[in-house]
Amino acid sequence: MSAGIQLITADIVVPMTRETEVLVDAGVAIDGDTIVAIDDITALRGRFPGASERHLADHVLLPGLINGHHHSGLLRGTAEHLPVWEWLRLHIDPMHRVLEPDDAEAAARLCYAEGLLSGTTTVVDMWRYMDRAAAVATELGNRLVTVNYVGEHPDYDYFDTLDDNERVLREWTGAAGGRIMPWVGLEHPFYADEAGQQRAIAMAKDFDTGIYTHCSESEWDVQIFQERMGMRPMHALEKLGFFDTPRTMIAHAVWLDADEITLMADRGVSISHNPVSNMKLASGMAPIAELIEAGVAVALGTDGEKENNNLDMFEEMKVASLLGKLRKMDAAAMDSWQVLRMATIEGARAIGQADRLGSLEPGKQADLIAVRSHTPRMTPLLPAGAYANIHHNLVHAVRGSDVSLTMVAGHVLVEDGDLRSGDLSRIIDDARDRIPGLFARRTAYLDSIERPPGLFDD
Repeated sequence: MSAGIQLITADIVVPMTRETEVLVDAGVAIDGDTIVAIDDITALRGRFPGASERHLADHVLLPGLINGHHHSGLLRGTAEHLPVWEWLRLHIDPMHRVLEPDDAEAAARLCYAEGLLSGTTTVVDMWRYMDRAAAVATELGNRLVTVNYVGEHPDYDYFDTLDDNERVLREWTGAAGGRIMPWVGLEHPFYADEAGQQRAIAMAKDFDTGIYTHCSESEWDVQIFQERMGMRPMHALEKLGFFDTPRTMIAHAVWLDADEITLMADRGVSISHNPVSNMKLASGMAPIAELIEAGVAVALGTDGEKENNNLDMFEEMKVASLLGKLRKMDAAAMDSWQVLRMATIEGARAIGQADRLGSLEPGKQADLIAVRSHTPRMTPLLPAGAYANIHHNLVHAVRGSDVSLTMVAGHVLVEDGDLRSGDLSRIIDDARDRIPGLFARRTAYLDSIERPPGLFDD
């Protein structure tokens, strides 16, 4: 009766079903791609005699991490120390003009591998040529919310189009056993003209999916919306109809006032908080405590490799906690459990997948990770009692390199810290082989013009 069941057991399990729950000598039972039980080890063995068991001594089990905002890419460390609009106009937008499908595929494969190795099981990727990215995720085994990098405006005709986005919606929705989840994307609301904005909104409704865009990342956003529409960005998006879609998710949402926060909570808008990127680009400190208090679903995201320089969600958790404390000037702000929720169950809620992902409980998908606990970073290890510190260690001490096992839909993709679903050495070599041509084409483009045009030029 239990022959098809597998047990994953460990010294400590942090299921994220109740905010402070920690189980000792426990595990999960998995049938195919679904968790069917979570209990202490003795109870699981008694309930499922004959089940195969993978016992991970000196490990902590927790749900797979959800990266709520990400851009695949091959520009890590090559566009540094620049304000966001200069960074976009001189480095990022010109790259998109010359990007080829094989570049996009190599970048997606590199970034998804990096994510899996550091415990990310679901990634929201705003990138180009998303059919290639979906194929990569199918191959490597991670979950993927595809968000086409769409520009639907004559000045931004070097991004994907809404036709590209619609093709991905038609061809990839529900693919790979439901692991591929296409959304509608706009790089920025003003990267589309009025007709493009309305078509994007209509597509999200027609396909019963989400719409995703960057907004309120910098003070420029507020200024431009005020000049063009006479109101702040979130009120403008509501007027345009963005919030009438099945789900709206905003990347960054740094520059919000109290009325915008209330509006977002009332309309069920979710956001991705990207603290490392916001610090690196000097965009500002998002009002995350206020958003959470209002009931907004807040995911955590790394942003891209060029905005962050790594895709380690454990590092992102630490920075989110520290930046939240600094913004409030309160050492008790943005506590460890709250940040763990952002990376797991709140991230799932933000993308409309809380019924399937984000916690370890029966009926949910078997997406989990195991973190080594017999390390200096996890010492002392106190799962219970007055000085219980497992949650603090996970947020403030652990690094992605401490992940030894990553499972998605019941399949082990990383084991003993090694990628099992792909050849990591070849993935790195393929990405490196693409870089010289990409940079040469970008340089040739920049040499051919005075400077890149843009809607945000004075």
